[in-house]
Amino acid sequence: MFTQLAWRNIWRNPRRTAIILTAIFIGVFSMIIFAAFSRGMADGMVDNAIDNLVGHIKVQHPDYRSDPDISHRLPDPNAITAELKSLLPTGAKITPRIRVEGVVANARETAGVEIVGIHPGMEMGVSFIGDAPMDGRLIEDGDKNGIVMGAALADRFQTEVGKKLVLTTQQADGETGSRAFRIRGIYRSEIEATEKAYVFISYTAAEQLMGEKNCATEIAVTLPKEYRNGRLAPLVQKCRDALEPYHVSVNGWKDLMPAISAYLAMFDAFLYIWFVVVFIAMGFGIVNTVLMAVYERMREFGLLKAIGMRPSWIVRMVLGESFFLLAAGCAAGTICGMAVTYYYGHAGIDLGAFAQGVKMWGMSRVIFPAIEIGDVVAANAVVVVLGLVVSIYPAVKAARFTPVETMRQN
Repeated sequence: MFTQLAWRNIWRNPRRTAIILTAIFIGVFSMIIFAAFSRGMADGMVDNAIDNLVGHIKVQHPDYRSDPDISHRLPDPNAITAELKSLLPTGAKITPRIRVEGVVANARETAGVEIVGIHPGMEMGVSFIGDAPMDGRLIEDGDKNGIVMGAALADRFQTEVGKKLVLTTQQADGETGSRAFRIRGIYRSEIEATEKAYVFISYTAAEQLMGEKNCATEIAVTLPKEYRNGRLAPLVQKCRDALEPYHVSVNGWKDLMPAISAYLAMFDAFLYIWFVVVFIAMGFGIVNTVLMAVYERMREFGLLKAIGMRPSWIVRMVLGESFFLLAAGCAAGTICGMAVTYYYGHAGIDLGAFAQGVKMWGMSRVIFPAIEIGDVVAANAVVVVLGLVVSIYPAVKAARFTPVETMRQN
């Protein structure tokens, strides 16, 4: 009975019902869209950071992060790589690198950079350099004289593909080594700072520059999507246990990038604060609408009490009306929000007009909104639960009307 009465009552004034449904729809829709866009933006920042030579898991000498020197190289990179391959899931990719601080120079300019020796074929899907947009071409395995530099650094040096550069760094024996390279390609990155920070040579060339074989300073691993969050920590611990005899450091990306991990935690808190703020704006409309409906039906409530309806029944009926409004608005907002998220999740949102700001914050130029079920549940729960809470006041008000009081109303 209460369900039927509540459903019929909300349609007695279709215009008012439509207004409050629209308010609830806009509120839930905006919550879902904001959450999806923010998640997509955060995922883009994380992906960019991981692609920026970080990886999901990284193996290094325990002292390398505090002192990135060639003396802090891995003890037996070939054995460590073989051990890792036996531990990682299908679809994981692994590559060793040689990374050292050095100086790049030509006739016009000199700059401090990070020299990275790579296996180009193994970097595909592991870091940005594997498929970065490029003028010219990427170096090849075994190329002893080729180098790839960033577009921003090339502009600073006023150089181009085919020109020469000289790299200088500390060798494995502590002496200073220097070699000339020819530019094979100029890469472009999502982040301009990356273009200024790294130059890439082949692993073979890096070994010659260091004056020693098998002198990898790190081994980077990327994982299938399902291992990147909740299942990452157990896998990292498994690798640590297996590699303990080598006395190396094994870290997941969250340990390697604590600032981004803190940002993600802060983002989750901010998202729920946003949900509450949106509801507060919506809640005034819900209270006002339900309260107006209650005062317009004073005689009706008085009559119901006169024929024996208990006050608790009236409260249940009014709360039932609010629930139907909230449920209908949430359903419409959720369906539309998920549909828009699905579309832009595949098409992407191009922020090319804000390219400089996007690069500064380390975001991707194209954002792919991504929604989590937890965000959808949270948005609907906030609206429905708090909506019912704020509807208690009008419901109690209706239950307190007396038949004598309501008979005075015209």
